[in-house]
Amino acid sequence: MFEIIILALALSMDAFAVSIGLGAKHPVKTPSLAIACGLYFGFFQGLMPLIGYMGGRGVFGWVEAYAPWVAFFLLLLIGGKMIYESLSNGIEEDIAKVTHRIMLVLAIATSIDAMAAGFSLTILDVNPLIACAIIGITTLFFSVIGVYVGAKSGTWLESKAELLGGIVLILIAIKILLI
Repeated sequence: MFEIIILALALSMDAFAVSIGLGAKHPVKTPSLAIACGLYFGFFQGLMPLIGYMGGRGVFGWVEAYAPWVAFFLLLLIGGKMIYESLSNGIEEDIAKVTHRIMLVLAIATSIDAMAAGFSLTILDVNPLIACAIIGITTLFFSVIGVYVGAKSGTWLESKAELLGGIVLILIAIKILLI
């Protein structure tokens, strides 16, 4: 269960970073934006690992001997991508108006990584529904907080959150390989 909580924290950092950027860009709409970010990001961040898990279970028989290596490389790739993105500008700076369509696109974009990370659930001894619920609720919480942090302090924390998430995913990847 500890691995799931750490995975949830790491995966939520993408949504947290985007939420900070949105909160900094739209500080007058903080309560409604916080609710929208929490619901959209939390839902998709909880759904995508389940899709990844089901896909992983489908191919697990074929790659069972290599499953730790596959999970290692997926988490390493996701962590590296998050670290790389932490060094570049966020896409939320180009968003003038936050609509449901924009939120849907952002929610899907920030949760694609979670779908790939869902494969790692196939090799952990956890209930995938509970794991995905923890990931979704954690992301909901961090997304709401992120909007308020962004509205109060700007974007200085945005890249640091994504960097931390990437480092944690890489550490989880290494731990999976060492088990």
